[in-house]
Amino acid sequence: MDLYNIMADIGRSFPDIKAPERQLTFKEKITMTGIVVFFYFALLSIDVIGVIAPQTGLDLLQIVTASRIGSFLTLGIGPIVLASIFLQLLSGAGIIEANLKDPKEKTKFHEAQRTLTVVIALFEGIIFSTGVLAPNLVSVAGIAPQVITYIVALQLVLGAIIVMYLDEIITKHGIGSGISMFIAAGVSLGIVGGFITTFFAPDGVLDVLAKGGATGIGRALQMAIPFAATIAIFMGVAYGEGTKVKLPIHISVLGQSRPLELPLFYVSNIPVIFAAALLLNLELIGAAIAQYPIYIGDVNVMNYIAVSSGGRLIDGFLYLISPIRPSFSFAEHIVRLQSSTVVLGIPEMVHAVIYVIFLSLISIVFGLFWVETSSMDAKSMAEQLSSMGGGLRGFRFDKRLLEKRLEEYITPLTILGSFLVGLLAGLADLTGAYGTGTGILLTVGILYRFYLQIREGLEIYFPGIYSLLFSR
Repeated sequence: MDLYNIMADIGRSFPDIKAPERQLTFKEKITMTGIVVFFYFALLSIDVIGVIAPQTGLDLLQIVTASRIGSFLTLGIGPIVLASIFLQLLSGAGIIEANLKDPKEKTKFHEAQRTLTVVIALFEGIIFSTGVLAPNLVSVAGIAPQVITYIVALQLVLGAIIVMYLDEIITKHGIGSGISMFIAAGVSLGIVGGFITTFFAPDGVLDVLAKGGATGIGRALQMAIPFAATIAIFMGVAYGEGTKVKLPIHISVLGQSRPLELPLFYVSNIPVIFAAALLLNLELIGAAIAQYPIYIGDVNVMNYIAVSSGGRLIDGFLYLISPIRPSFSFAEHIVRLQSSTVVLGIPEMVHAVIYVIFLSLISIVFGLFWVETSSMDAKSMAEQLSSMGGGLRGFRFDKRLLEKRLEEYITPLTILGSFLVGLLAGLADLTGAYGTGTGILLTVGILYRFYLQIREGLEIYFPGIYSLLFSR
């Protein structure tokens, strides 16, 4: 019995969230989604026992993983995403056999993912409790520091397990997926908080305009740049999400033939979620291993791999592919980009370029893997279209010919779309926008799909409201 089967057997013994025995109403799905998101935010506000919540520079990590460092949900969705990444990579490489088109194999894959999620949570819990959170552990008389570290790690693991089940509840009883919903909720909260702080806080835009007179206009405009960048990114991503590519393939819809359209962002924001989660976890691992120097002669090789300070990477290769840390103000952000790393003296602008390029290329890799493992490849699409009466104009129906023509479009769209979402996310991170560029990109895609699902639900269950809102 191989490791994959063992993980599936262990995952099968976990408590299971049963699928509903009947078709849930739209109202029930919306209600359940709201309850779970509320419960998630409640847990996010609870600090871990034994830790004073730190002020970290891992804002992007907290956004992408829908977490808050020092809270009960410090790990957020990180273990779930990483478990999915690893299993998909192994499946795509043929190391494990997981035919996700077969319901039984899909269930087995999900059971193995549960086990791997808990294992990764244990690993990350130890990294956080001994790394990022170590300086903030509370000393308790009569209890050894190591024991407090273990207690903190166990709380983090328990939080990750709860998130895993909250995600399952939304997936089976709500709308969309829990992972997407938690990210969107967290980023939206950050955007609202950033807007309020920029304009209404003391020394904010309105305060500067009121006190500064003519000289305050320039300063106020500079302070408002992150807000303008946020709006611009929202509009750019929304435009990309709505851009379609028409194929010379027709499908039948309600008895009418129309050309097949595929979105420019064919795999949406999935590649960026996986790529960002991978890079952020590499950053955490780098911060942990940076404490252990490796000498070859008189040279510390670790200086070229990872250098950390205060639990954060500050230099080395792993730092160069790590996300750009956002600053409190746009002016500080620009100053940081003009500085250099403390050990190797690499300009931060070089760090920015390497990060953007690396994120874009890794997004392509995950996009290609996602297409192959989620029934979005040419062969699967050809089978789906054949059942809908789809075919090539001017040709007799031939599934092989249809598959070949789809391959001519799907592979380039996957590569281009994945590269563009990675490039948009990386470049947007350089603007200092609220919620980070990556977070905004993820949120726009998530909310767009959420909008489509709500629209579909209204059309089915509330046709009167649908006609009022969407009929032209």
